[in-house]
Amino acid sequence: MQSATFAKPLWQTYLLFLAPMVLSNFLQSMSGTVNSIYIGQMLGTQALAAVSGMFPVVFFFIALVIGLGAGAGVLIGQAWGARESHRVKAIAGATLLLGGLIGLAAAVLGSVFARQALTGLGTPADVLDDAVAYAHVMLWILPSLLVFVLFTQLLRGVSDTLSPLLALIVSTAVGLALTPALIRGWLGLPPLGIQSAAYAGLAGNLSAMAWLAWRLIRKGHPLAPDREFFAALRLDRVILGKVLRIGLPTGVQMIVLSLSELVILALVNQHGSQATAAYGAVTQIVNYVQFPALSIAITASILGAQAIGAGHLERMGPILRTGLLINICLTGGLIVLGYLLSHWLLGLFLTEDSTRAMAEHLLHIMLWSLLVFGFQAIIGGIMRASGTVLVPVFISIVCVVGVQLPAAYWLDGQFGLQGVWMAFPVAYLGMLALQSLYYKLVWKHQKIERLI
Repeated sequence: MQSATFAKPLWQTYLLFLAPMVLSNFLQSMSGTVNSIYIGQMLGTQALAAVSGMFPVVFFFIALVIGLGAGAGVLIGQAWGARESHRVKAIAGATLLLGGLIGLAAAVLGSVFARQALTGLGTPADVLDDAVAYAHVMLWILPSLLVFVLFTQLLRGVSDTLSPLLALIVSTAVGLALTPALIRGWLGLPPLGIQSAAYAGLAGNLSAMAWLAWRLIRKGHPLAPDREFFAALRLDRVILGKVLRIGLPTGVQMIVLSLSELVILALVNQHGSQATAAYGAVTQIVNYVQFPALSIAITASILGAQAIGAGHLERMGPILRTGLLINICLTGGLIVLGYLLSHWLLGLFLTEDSTRAMAEHLLHIMLWSLLVFGFQAIIGGIMRASGTVLVPVFISIVCVVGVQLPAAYWLDGQFGLQGVWMAFPVAYLGMLALQSLYYKLVWKHQKIERLI
């Protein structure tokens, strides 16, 4: 499999990675949307509000695990490029065990302090009891959820993006089928009300992991759960130190970006419910353009790590250039479609003409800048492949906290609601300028060595 990675033209390798990853992102977004529709339509608005209170808590731990996965993915990519399958299993085993322990700790502590945590997050009193009941179930399924998310990330380090997609299809299908059945008590199942989505999610995760284990063992996959794999399930300090050094900054970056979105939302909310509805609709469309750009960056990081592991440092430049070109074609193409179809797309979410017109104007202000966002993410991904992560992450955080948020407040005062959206291109252009400067002036002149 390693030799095939380097034998194919780069653009083909990129597309083989990207197609399953983009489809996976689409499935995850769709699954969350449909589950919210189930709960809102079948149990009511209060139930949806109760479930929503857990989103920030769950996202915090998922962000942390995605950070671990990013760090482990770089190490696995390098080991895989060097054809050291025993190291691949050692890295995966140590990382998965840590992810499971994080989930278990969260389940125990979260169950004890669920009510206090939800009260602190401002959960309305009329839905607090339901929110706590949902939280208890959600927290106890967190270990399996985090291990599932983490394992699908690690598979990509060995050039396998198809297995995570197929596993996600299994998980999504089981979850979406079970949620309404458990809400209503169909087929003799107990009616579980607000906890239905959590139990359905657990069934989906366990089904997907069982199917994934069967597939990997049948194919003789390097990450198949065999005797050697289970022997590697131990907390190796050296490996985990390297995983955390690369992964923790990425997790922190995700958390900071999510918090900044809450600040932007609070600013938008001041303009009234129409503005909030427009924000929600525009964000839905932006996500479907932004996910492919991020997938290109992840692909660049994995291919770069494999090239470093194989000792083919001369491929780093072509990997970067190919990623930037694909960003122009794929992300750029989606942006063009977004502009051409914006009226129709926003009409899927918004029925009032005035609100749709407002959303369309806001989308047109910032949609083009997602191309810039993709460029800077790919440059950061290439640097992360060598273990250089602190400065690229620091640049992203500074541009969000030190540029985007102040610019949003100032431009809001100058231009009103549209000024908030003008701050996005300002921040992305700042990220691209600083990432490019660091790449050209510092990173390119550093000696690149394997991390493991």
